[in-house]
Amino acid sequence: MKRLNYIYDDFCSIENLLLADRIARKGKSKQSGIISFDKDHDQNIADIYKELVNKTYKTSEYTTRTIYERKPRVISILPYRDRIVQHAAMNQLEKLFVSTFTADTYSCIKGQGVHAASKSLSKVLRRVKGTKFCLQLDIKKFYPNIDHDILKSLLARKIKDKEMLWLLYGIIDSAPGLPIGNYLSQYFANFYLTYFDHWIKEVLSVKNYWRYADDMVILSDSKEELHALLAKIKEYLAVNLKLTVKGNHRVFPIEKIGIDFVGYVHFHTHKLLRKSIKQAFARVLARRKKANNPETFKPSIDAYLGWAKHSNSTHLIKKLMPHESDKIIQRFQLTGKGQI
Repeated sequence: MKRLNYIYDDFCSIENLLLADRIARKGKSKQSGIISFDKDHDQNIADIYKELVNKTYKTSEYTTRTIYERKPRVISILPYRDRIVQHAAMNQLEKLFVSTFTADTYSCIKGQGVHAASKSLSKVLRRVKGTKFCLQLDIKKFYPNIDHDILKSLLARKIKDKEMLWLLYGIIDSAPGLPIGNYLSQYFANFYLTYFDHWIKEVLSVKNYWRYADDMVILSDSKEELHALLAKIKEYLAVNLKLTVKGNHRVFPIEKIGIDFVGYVHFHTHKLLRKSIKQAFARVLARRKKANNPETFKPSIDAYLGWAKHSNSTHLIKKLMPHESDKIIQRFQLTGKGQI
């Protein structure tokens, strides 16, 4: 795709801002920030427009909160007006970003989410050849360690419009690294690694490679080949992107261990839910059993069953939900290879 030019006027148009507003508020209309914004909605949109046209716009101060998933993560939160601006930017830039990604890039891309990544990996594993060993690695403090100058230079390769670059550079410089929680951060992060992806695929000729955010999986029949690749990857990331591979990287036999990737443990013949997801599922079921109103847990349980639907989970459901298992197995069309 050619470098984009003359997109700033379309970006800051009232029509694009209103579209961004509709997208940003989907499923969130009861949030206090949106309710406050809507008290003078038209004027607030007009104010954003004027700031963008006059180039007086500046990203607001962040607030933070900690969420607890597999590990604690600090999430940065911007006022709603800034979220509109970032959605408006993505309305113009999404095609550009997606055009640079490889087919094996996942996360924050339509049709390229968790289940697409897992399905692609499983498909290759079923062929067996070339999949005896796995190299799995991720990047040490990926979002906080993204270098602003490098990210800006990568964006300038694809965007000629100096006004659009002014806006993007301002958002980038609004916080150290890339703040987790920013709508644009996930696209910036993927884009930051996209030339690395092309280097892996096209220069090193690695066929079996997947990346979800900064979690990477490479398959081979040779442990020696994977260790050699690891050394080259470490050098590339350090020299070109100022990133460090986390010390928990490993090369291991897939048949014995399975590949823990995007919420599932993948084997050649089947895949199971990740242990931490199974444990969280069990805790929800335990709380439901003690609750006065078990129906309040239905959305959470359905979410876990949705995860189970994409794995071989018959044995798991029979153990965790023995009295409901037959109905659930039929409803979600669960299959049974593998044990919990």
